[in-house]
Amino acid sequence: MDSGLGEPLLDRWLADAALLAPEAGPDLWLAEGSLLLRGWGEPHRRYHTVEHLMEVLAAVDELASSTALCPDDSLLARTIGWYHDLSYDPRAAAGSNEHRSATMARDHLHRLGVDLDVIDVVEAGVLMTVDHQVGGDPLQTVVLDVFHDADLWILSAPAARYATYCQQVRQEYAHVPDDLFRVGRLAVLTPFLTRERLYRTDHAHHAWTDRARANVSREVEVLGASAT
Repeated sequence: MDSGLGEPLLDRWLADAALLAPEAGPDLWLAEGSLLLRGWGEPHRRYHTVEHLMEVLAAVDELASSTALCPDDSLLARTIGWYHDLSYDPRAAAGSNEHRSATMARDHLHRLGVDLDVIDVVEAGVLMTVDHQVGGDPLQTVVLDVFHDADLWILSAPAARYATYCQQVRQEYAHVPDDLFRVGRLAVLTPFLTRERLYRTDHAHHAWTDRARANVSREVEVLGASAT
């Protein structure tokens, strides 16, 4: 884990934990924060790191402000962010990382004494990252929409950051041969280009879509060219 990011992230978590689980107390808040940062700082990670976590939290902040999200819903969206990639093994079967992260979120938040309704929304948000399709209880939609877009902010990143992201993803899947990686990566990216609307919140739709489509189109073109 980048030591320069750990302290501000821990401070953010402690502030959120005090709101999520006020009865748990500082010792449990700190223990959970340390566990979260250890998970996000595992040495095999290249993209799904504390850098990604900080980018997601920053995107949640931007979207929460632009959509006038209430403080409780903003906290919910951030909490999904804290747990959504807590389990990450590039060699795992498709969907298993998301399901394990959701289970960990449920177990850990329950141990902290977080309200069950909150836990249900966090679990739904983590599971949504299997395919980034939002559904379920209409009362959850605004929170899930914000998190959905925050997790996909990287697609709209400045060109240099997007190029680094592509390299990081390839490094995480270094065990996969080039031809199989191209097939898998194209299967992930192409649906984003065919969606009528890539982002679900109005702010992300208007502010991020053009750059995201340009980044993804460029990567798809490079992947296609490298196959010939």
